[in-house]
Amino acid sequence: MTGIGWFAAIIVGGIAGWLAEKFMNSNMGIIMNIILGIVGAILLNAVLMFIVGSTLGGWIGQLIIGFIGACILIAIARAVRGRA
Repeated sequence: MTGIGWFAAIIVGGIAGWLAEKFMNSNMGIIMNIILGIVGAILLNAVLMFIVGSTLGGWIGQLIIGFIGACILIAIARAVRGRA
């Protein structure tokens, strides 16, 4: 996570995952929310660094990135589960 520590990354990841869970009308649980928020933020930050060359920093920027990334991961999980 850019510009925030690990403790803050867990908090921001949990909030981002929870917001994505509510937005996507999913039922994952608190641990999965944290994981989705953090992993989503890491993956989307990597994509942004590759494409744009920079990423959003700070709490709000990482919350936005984590939310979008978690929504993408939830959509991917739904697509994979739908085909299995």
